[in-house]
Amino acid sequence: MIEYELAGNDLGEVRFAISPLQELVLSLRTLRDPGRFPLQLPWLRATEPARSELDLELLYALTNEALWTPDFLTPRPYSPLGRIEDELTALVDTPAGVVRVDLAAVHPATLPSVLVGRPATVLRRLLAALRDYWDACFEPYWTRMRTILEADIVYRGRVMANAGLAAMFTDIDPHVRLDETVLRIRLRSDLSYRTSTAGRGLTLTPSLFSRRAATPISPDEPPHLIYPARGLATLWQTSAPTLPAALANLIGRARARLLSLLETPTSTTELAVRLNVTPTAINQHLRALQAAGLLTSARHGRSVLYHRSDLGDRLIRRT
Repeated sequence: MIEYELAGNDLGEVRFAISPLQELVLSLRTLRDPGRFPLQLPWLRATEPARSELDLELLYALTNEALWTPDFLTPRPYSPLGRIEDELTALVDTPAGVVRVDLAAVHPATLPSVLVGRPATVLRRLLAALRDYWDACFEPYWTRMRTILEADIVYRGRVMANAGLAAMFTDIDPHVRLDETVLRIRLRSDLSYRTSTAGRGLTLTPSLFSRRAATPISPDEPPHLIYPARGLATLWQTSAPTLPAALANLIGRARARLLSLLETPTSTTELAVRLNVTPTAINQHLRALQAAGLLTSARHGRSVLYHRSDLGDRLIRRT
């Protein structure tokens, strides 16, 4: 059990962020044990040829059988607009002691031979391996991945505004709950500590490569909760669900498909990818649906996310 004490004004310092580096590192768990991440199998198949050119021995060594990863490789992000270049550059000056301790925490019995050596040398090698991994397996898909993560944050914000902070935490993961001012995260491992967020705040980051809530291994790390993002099941979809015939007859097949997809906040770019049409065509339909009161929109970072309105939800249910 991990417990974060949220005292006084810290309740207002709960923030959301997105980290491409976090997703890059956590995705290594899918390489080690793909059976635990069935929804990522399409991505694993698509990137298999590219992975053959990577330093897989080193990448595999950055996680263990319990799927832990070194804390210094998943630092707490501070913005939903994080860039992989900035995050990797920030790791260059990681202290040697931190590299040594964090790698030993993941491999307490025996350090894999590929991680043995001067910390500065090991750090340079693993940063190079992660850069190559990003270029080959993440960069082509990041826009799509980021859209799902941004949509999750918009949704969490709505839950928090409508039902409060405690309801938002409960909705994030059944293993997370807020008891007055103490956030409790129940883990599968024996990891346990209690620490205050006073003066540090708490950052929440959605992830496409996390099956349940997770925290840093060390209580010395800034308070940080990683949780499974909503909409993961739709990440690799390229078609819309079966449409009610009455809805398609009422507003047209193209707009009915869009309305069916917009159960969760989604950007124009993501909709265009999933439906294999141009963003311009998507925008025309979105404007018509929004003018009819069937959609709402909200800006998040560089994207505008669309979502079914209450009227849109009622229309879907009635057809």
